[in-house]
Amino acid sequence: MAKAPATFSLKDQLFNADSLGDLADEFAGAVPGFDRDAFHADALSGIAERSLMECLDWFADCLEPHLAADFPAMADQLQAAMPPRLDPTLRDDDFGRFIHAVPGVLTVRHGLENHREQALDLLYEATQRFSMEFYIRVFLNRWPDETLARLMTWAGDDNYHVRRLVSEGTRPKLPWARKVELTLDQTLPLLDRLHADPTRFVTRSVANHLNDVAKSDPTAVLERLMAWEAKATQDTKEHAWMRRHALRTLIKDGHPGAMEMLGYRGDADLSVSVDVATPQVSLGDALEFTVTMEGAEATPVLVDYRIRFARPGGRSGEKVFKLKVAEVKPGKPLLLKKVHKLKANATTFELHPGAHGLVVQVNGVDRAEASFGIV
Repeated sequence: MAKAPATFSLKDQLFNADSLGDLADEFAGAVPGFDRDAFHADALSGIAERSLMECLDWFADCLEPHLAADFPAMADQLQAAMPPRLDPTLRDDDFGRFIHAVPGVLTVRHGLENHREQALDLLYEATQRFSMEFYIRVFLNRWPDETLARLMTWAGDDNYHVRRLVSEGTRPKLPWARKVELTLDQTLPLLDRLHADPTRFVTRSVANHLNDVAKSDPTAVLERLMAWEAKATQDTKEHAWMRRHALRTLIKDGHPGAMEMLGYRGDADLSVSVDVATPQVSLGDALEFTVTMEGAEATPVLVDYRIRFARPGGRSGEKVFKLKVAEVKPGKPLLLKKVHKLKANATTFELHPGAHGLVVQVNGVDRAEASFGIV
């Protein structure tokens, strides 16, 4: 009998004997008397029972006995053990190694209260090896004015990893991170300095930051994007990319202002219909349908569809899916065909038998509906 394929583990890919060995070697080469083998054995022994983020705290626990007790001396050791800076000439996708987040843990533990300035200096150096986005947030909550002043300076730094930290570290909804208590009046001026950045690693972060903001204040995002476009300090194509990326949640929600900003009119004169070829679908099979659109004039269209899933007890739930970005041309019907697999073992939601709905959304407006059943 063939063995089942091994489940991929990001934690095991990031933290293992080799990566911990590299970290141990870096400290052994920088800290006199550092017991490389003892640290390596201790750190490796605690991986299995901990989550990915818990492992970083554990590695810091294992490092502490081998380092100076006072933070100024510890900071010197942490900096001396850092690997070379990431290549500053690149523009994107150079994240560094997660194992080099460990200095951020120790900086928060020992530098936050009594050594703020030296601690921020250390985060500045560390983020050029691996982003300190999780750890700068602790300083923003404890010392907001002082840390924001640093970030405003760092927004003009020569190193793009430092500039990205300014945006990423202040994101309202940064994944895996603790909440940061900042207002838009505090954070948007930072993005004003970063929006024209020449590096995609930075502009992607700015767009992701705006997408976070859009979930609570769409108007603020639309106004900022319009202001940046008026300034014309960013490359036109890059600004257009940032705009689409920043508005993706609003577009998914059919927000009229976001649709209009991207050139999709909600009031466009269109005829839209949907035909379901599979009115009854078994779990594991596919829902097949065709959307037909006609218009009297050339009209850009952004087409999504929503499935209204039946739930036990009469409840329902919806999920939005992308269909097509296209243009309706006069005298030529636009046909969009879709085969949507209804997985029996979907990881994000569970499908149930019953009556389900299909809604076609064009430029943010519901235009056609149909029903189908899952058996």
